[in-house]
Amino acid sequence: MKHPLQQMMERRRKGEICGIPSYCSANELVLEQALKRAKALNTPTLIEATANQVNQFGGYTGMVPKDFYDMVHHLAKKIGVEENMIILAGDHLGPLTWQNLPEKEAMENSIELVYQYARAGFTKIHLDTSMKVADDSEGLLSTETIARRGAILYQAAMKGYEELKAEKPEAMRPVFIIGSEVPIPGGAQEEEDSLAVTSPAAFKDTVATYQRVFEQEGIAQGMDDVIAVVVQPGVEFGDEQVFLYDHDAAVDLCAALKEYPQVCFEGHSSDYQSPECLKKMVEDGIAILKVGPALTYGLREALFALSFMEKELVPEDRQAHFMETLEKVMLENPSNWQKHYHGDEKQLALARKYSFSDRARYYIGLPEVVASMNKLFDNLREYRIPMNMLHQYMPVSYQKVRDGIISLDPRELALDGIQIFMSDYEYAVGLI
Repeated sequence: MKHPLQQMMERRRKGEICGIPSYCSANELVLEQALKRAKALNTPTLIEATANQVNQFGGYTGMVPKDFYDMVHHLAKKIGVEENMIILAGDHLGPLTWQNLPEKEAMENSIELVYQYARAGFTKIHLDTSMKVADDSEGLLSTETIARRGAILYQAAMKGYEELKAEKPEAMRPVFIIGSEVPIPGGAQEEEDSLAVTSPAAFKDTVATYQRVFEQEGIAQGMDDVIAVVVQPGVEFGDEQVFLYDHDAAVDLCAALKEYPQVCFEGHSSDYQSPECLKKMVEDGIAILKVGPALTYGLREALFALSFMEKELVPEDRQAHFMETLEKVMLENPSNWQKHYHGDEKQLALARKYSFSDRARYYIGLPEVVASMNKLFDNLREYRIPMNMLHQYMPVSYQKVRDGIISLDPRELALDGIQIFMSDYEYAVGLI
């Protein structure tokens, strides 16, 4: 059976405008909503884990690739989603989390990383060797070095796939993504005035160098597995700012793509783009739209709205105090936000709550926070939310409850906070 993303590329080569959202999250509510939408729309869902979330040492989630694979498929079984409707992917697979190590050790870890992802059954692999390691020389990393390391990782991934196929003959052959013209995963760390769009020359050089290196390494056919190149089309977000897609700024880059019908562009950091901007990106060849922080931002936003309603409805001594619990946990373990947020104490407190970078996503799945969230849901089932109050705090969800699309259950309202963002991507790729 041909990979769904290869099928998408065939449709694009025939002139059809189509694409796919890529949901980059390890949050169980986000994953649940992505799977529910796959079932509702009868379309495959693409779910990605990043190298810092999930790796052979557990990442920040504590999961190795097989754990993540099993978690998603367990959720899918509960929801009633068939295995062939799930595309699992690994993002930024390479030395991302081992940049402080010399090349030999960093690459040994990277080889094991991509091997484990492919061996577990992930079928979309982003080969990202664009970051420097400890003993790299000064200056920019050459495209040659990036491609040579990428070729090594491609072979490690295919070794994992071949082993998987030996015990599971129906295992899907993976497809690969190359290139990386973006900041570290999760959005920009500093305020920016403008963004440099990838030049057509840089894009062409990436493809040509990979083609040459793969041929030299005796894996020329491996380029047939490459379906997309990561570029910077001029979209990004930070604490308070969002750079919207500018078709005119990316016109030369997108024109260059026409010379390479075998690939599309993959756009990272597409979070918070307007539906029309996302749609235009797909039309321009940015057919894989990566989104992560916006999904947990939507969840956090919904949970805060439910918390405000709880303060109105539930006796103070019975309240879940979700917002306060999240803040306490973030202050007790600041390592996942401290380097990303800047300013005085007031500015930091506001960023912890409201930043588009959404570093709260590192904490929202912790046991203490989840317990508070579930208590919030229980309280608002006992003290039912009035429709007029729902309109005040969650006007978009109010319309769906009013029209019978979703129920008034607080957990479903939280899931709808995620769906509000997912709908923009479903519209952009023509699913709704």
